[in-house]
Amino acid sequence: MKKVLIANRGEIASRIIETCKRMKIETIAIFSDADQDLPYVKEADYSFRIGEPPVGKSYLLADSILELAVREGADAIHPGYGFLSENSDFVRKTEEHGLLFIGPSSAVIEKMGDKVLARKTMMEAGIPVVPGSELGLETLGQAAEKAEQIGFPVMLKASGGGGGIGMHLCHDKAELEKVYASAKNRAKAYFGNDEVFIEKYIAESRHIEVQIFGDEHGNIVHLFERECSVQRRNQKVIEEAPSPSISEETRQKICKAAVQAALHVGYRNAGTVEFIMDEKEQFYFLEMNTRLQVEHRVTEMITGLDLVKWQILAARGEALPLNQGEIRKIGHAFEFRLYAEDPEKFIPSPGKLNVFTYPEPSGFVIDRTYIEGNQITPFYDPLIAKAVVYGENREAAMLKAAEVFRGMQIEGVKSNLPLFVKVLKDEEFKSGQYTTSLLKKSKIVG
Repeated sequence: MKKVLIANRGEIASRIIETCKRMKIETIAIFSDADQDLPYVKEADYSFRIGEPPVGKSYLLADSILELAVREGADAIHPGYGFLSENSDFVRKTEEHGLLFIGPSSAVIEKMGDKVLARKTMMEAGIPVVPGSELGLETLGQAAEKAEQIGFPVMLKASGGGGGIGMHLCHDKAELEKVYASAKNRAKAYFGNDEVFIEKYIAESRHIEVQIFGDEHGNIVHLFERECSVQRRNQKVIEEAPSPSISEETRQKICKAAVQAALHVGYRNAGTVEFIMDEKEQFYFLEMNTRLQVEHRVTEMITGLDLVKWQILAARGEALPLNQGEIRKIGHAFEFRLYAEDPEKFIPSPGKLNVFTYPEPSGFVIDRTYIEGNQITPFYDPLIAKAVVYGENREAAMLKAAEVFRGMQIEGVKSNLPLFVKVLKDEEFKSGQYTTSLLKKSKIVG
């Protein structure tokens, strides 16, 4: 593998370029008209305009991206996350063009991308799933009947959804009736599939995920868990590893379940098995993300491993560099997703990033999409950067995060920086015994 086209943008494109440079692999970046001045465009060995700002006219143009890759002599495609990363048709087309896809097979992506089919597959693998519908729900009547059967409150979800999109909490039948039609319409618009299903809503839950890796030789390992319970609008904003809230017995069980899930589907390359956990530490399968996660850096921090390098090695057909017994975790890491948004209402705040400065102590890494002078446009996720801190223990990592945020300045747009300052002072968060309801509490937000 000598040249990789990165079918993505922003900080994840920069992250992939970073590893490719270390591996002496040339990189091709693509950019829309809105992104031409972003750092990753200059960091790549070659950069090409792919289209207009809307994603449908740029980063989702699968045929144009593959034609560019072939024309410029690329050997492989790295999809990053989002966009085409979990599009099984894109994976098949990549292979038809004689290119390697740095990720799992199209069959696994297709199976795990359909949330109803994924639930069925995990039940076959012996993995506990949240009580809910085993088939897609075609009518409101079917949805209401299933909700009454399992008991309100329930979550109405899009079968093709992910990233918190297409989810509706329904406390009673009236709420279900109110959102059902719009949920199906939104699912169709976002995912090209209007199928929905229902799951029991678990209050005061924790969101725990396990990083897994597989190769073509049948080897599957886990790289421990991440705690992802600090969320707004069902989307993660702070992640940490390891989880501060679960017992060692539960940690071993949940990691074993993730490996079991990956083995059942014949998984290869990087993936994440996400679970929801109740107050008694009973965990249930939520979904499998068949790609590199936004929050992969925290796992890299505690294991000392380069997950993008592992992805490339696996795509080349090589065996995983380490077996399970050789993978160690040391210390504690946090990731904070810095967004250009109102810190209380979470409404995006596009505009020019006039000032973006921060201290850089040891054990601190920042993955930037934007730098000072860049325009944050309304076309994409308003992620300014990911701030990642590492310490010898959780307390040390929190102190380092507080130091970074005290010295950080963001001007020109609103940001959620004040939110992180509040969270780091919150007693429940500091104890490690928090749940997904943390940001719903008025003492932190509002």
